[in-house]
Amino acid sequence: MSETKPRILVVDDEPQIRKLLDISLRAQGFAVEQAANGAAALAALAAHGADLVILDIGLPDRDGHSVLSEIRGWTEVPVIMLSVRASEAEKVRALDQGANDYVTKPFGVQELSARIRALLRTRPALAGESGWDDGHLHIDPLRRRIELDGAPLRLTPKEWSLLLLLLRHRGRVLTHPQLLREIWGPDHDEDSHYLRILVGKLRRKLGDDALAPKYLETEPGVGLRWRAE
Repeated sequence: MSETKPRILVVDDEPQIRKLLDISLRAQGFAVEQAANGAAALAALAAHGADLVILDIGLPDRDGHSVLSEIRGWTEVPVIMLSVRASEAEKVRALDQGANDYVTKPFGVQELSARIRALLRTRPALAGESGWDDGHLHIDPLRRRIELDGAPLRLTPKEWSLLLLLLRHRGRVLTHPQLLREIWGPDHDEDSHYLRILVGKLRRKLGDDALAPKYLETEPGVGLRWRAE
C-alpha cells in the first residue's frame, strides 16, 4: 500500500460506477483498487488492505451485508455502503452491522468524496487497534501489514481475525468458545477443532513454538492469550 496515498477499495458490480469512482478518486489523490463481487473484495482486502471501503449492497455473488459482516470480523476499516435501496430500515440495518456511512444511488461524486475525507480524518480514532513490534515481528493493523524479520507474511482473513482479537486483548486469556463465536459465529462455539487448526497455521507463519511460545500462549483447557510485552 502506498505510504502517501490513502487506498480506497471500490466494490461494485456495475463497471460504469467503478470507472467513475476510479477516475474521480484518483484525480483527488487516492489510490484505488476495484472489485466486482464480494469474493474478490474480501480477497483484495486480505491481500492488500485498504484505508476505506466503498461497498455496494447488491453484489452478484453475495449480499453486501454479509460481506460487511465478514469484514467486521477482522478489521475496523471504514466502510461506506452504496445502494439503490433508500429505505430507513435498510440504512439502519447497514449501520447496525458496522457500516460507517450509507450513500444512496444515484449519488454525487463530490458529496461522496467529502464523506470519504471525513471518515479518513477520524480513522485513527475508529480503529482503536495498536500494533506490535518486538524487533522480529512487526504488525500494523491499520494498514494490514505483518512482517517477520523484514519479510512480509500473508494471512488469511480468519488468521487476521484471530491475530487481531488476541492483540486487542494482549495479556488476557480469551476462552475457546469466545474465540469460536467471534471468528466463526454463534453456532460454532463447540467446534474447537476449527480453532486448533487455525492456531496451528498461524503459529507456523509466525515461527512460534507451542512448547515455548513467544506470542500465542495456550492456557490448557481454557483458551489463548497474546503474551504481553
